[in-house]
Amino acid sequence: MKSARFPLGKRLKQACARAFLVSMAAIIALPTHVAPVVAQERRYYLDEDQYERPKRRTLMDLFFNDRRRRDDSVIEMEPRRKRRAAPAAAPRRPVRTAPPAPVIAAEPKPEPVQKLENAKKVLVVGDFMGGRLAGGLDATFAENPGVVVIDHTEVASGLVRQDHYDWPQALPDMITNEKPALVVVMIGANDRQQIDTSSEREKFRTERWFELYKQRVKEFGQIARDRNLPLLWVGLPAFQSPSMMADAVTLNSIYRSQMEEIGGEFVDIWDGFVDEDGKFMVTGSDVNGQQVRLRSADGINMTEAGRRKLAFYVEKVARRYLGDVPAADMVNLDGSNLPALPVLPGTPNAAVVSTQPIALSDPDLDGGKELLGGNAPVKASTQSPRDLLVTRGELPEAPTGRVDDYRIKVTQ
Repeated sequence: MKSARFPLGKRLKQACARAFLVSMAAIIALPTHVAPVVAQERRYYLDEDQYERPKRRTLMDLFFNDRRRRDDSVIEMEPRRKRRAAPAAAPRRPVRTAPPAPVIAAEPKPEPVQKLENAKKVLVVGDFMGGRLAGGLDATFAENPGVVVIDHTEVASGLVRQDHYDWPQALPDMITNEKPALVVVMIGANDRQQIDTSSEREKFRTERWFELYKQRVKEFGQIARDRNLPLLWVGLPAFQSPSMMADAVTLNSIYRSQMEEIGGEFVDIWDGFVDEDGKFMVTGSDVNGQQVRLRSADGINMTEAGRRKLAFYVEKVARRYLGDVPAADMVNLDGSNLPALPVLPGTPNAAVVSTQPIALSDPDLDGGKELLGGNAPVKASTQSPRDLLVTRGELPEAPTGRVDDYRIKVTQ
């Protein structure tokens, strides 16, 4: 029995192997023949946006050609469904916007005044405070063609650190090149530090320090005085720091005393930047009397209004030394450039005589040099009714027939 069954089992195994090989060969050759059919039987599905998308094929569809039964309606391509339209939104109300602001054209800046060739020069030297003063003076004399402000200040300079900037050596060359009519100095805000000389170093506020500093102030001012130039030394203003304010008072006393010795003039600006109690103020009156901000937030520098106020104090003194500065339209008339005088109708040209112009301040303008009242007539010996009333209190007799005539009339 066993020998008869063995060949049967072997043949069964061989048949199964052949069937397996045939099925595998059919599967391998199947996609090349059924691709058009698969393309016709493509399925679709709806995505989240309600659009139909082609369905992906799985491995089972690839190997077995999706032999599962399906309806004809599924095999045919279904029409694409339209996306639901969103409900129409309510019309928005038009937003009222303000009309655009009218564009105001900026006023054209006036052209700078042309300075005259013989304009007098004001040389300003010093530290950063002197630079603020120079800017204020330049704005003050901007409309005056007879004055030119020259700024030769050095921001971080002083009379203590001559190794940084040597003013006694630089000032003579400036005077020679610029030929100023007036020298204005404002310096000292950077001098609150150790002073160095070739032989010693002295700390600030010592007695020796003040002696050396007085000597340097005098030597520096003497440079302008030796050249017969007017010298204005502007004092320091008040500062917000109490220590700086106290030092400014001490330095101003040095400047004042040294200017008195060498013949310069000290310009005191202290009262313009303190209140009624003598305390530092940030806001105060400007040159027009309006309340404005004069000092910066650091309590040291000046605003634009502060610069103009600083220059206001110096301008009054400077004009005394500058004298009468020529105006832009002033012309010196003489016999060669007299204007043509009009000729009246019927007057021969020979009768027109050109005369020299007469100044309004000429004492001969009215024909004499005597003051008014110099040729007053001699008073009459008889007094007028006014004089009788004022001096004696007497009234003249009323004329006959007037309402105040109280005399008794005697009738015959």
